[in-house]
Amino acid sequence: MTAVPLLALDQIAALDATRPPVAVLAQTDLNTDGIRGWILDNLLPLLLLTVALLLLWLGGGKGDNAGVMRRVGGVFVALAIIGLAVSGTGVDIGTFIAGLFSTSSG
Repeated sequence: MTAVPLLALDQIAALDATRPPVAVLAQTDLNTDGIRGWILDNLLPLLLLTVALLLLWLGGGKGDNAGVMRRVGGVFVALAIIGLAVSGTGVDIGTFIAGLFSTSSG
């Protein structure tokens, strides 16, 4: 944890004299955009590469092409679920499916 010098607190208080300096410092916006971006940019491609290499190594060398294709199908389903979760379109698809069974005319 980084200590904030008292001089810096006084300068912040001078900028906004209506609130105490601690309240000004505590109003930073906390979110998970940084870690989410790092996972999407770095970790996800690395995991996909690892899965692809494992599929080729485990099934391709034995001649079990049908088994490899079953595993690849499972990977495609998992990728589709990850894609829906990351893009946010899962809500739209859920709304569409719920609209198929809904009886309201709105």
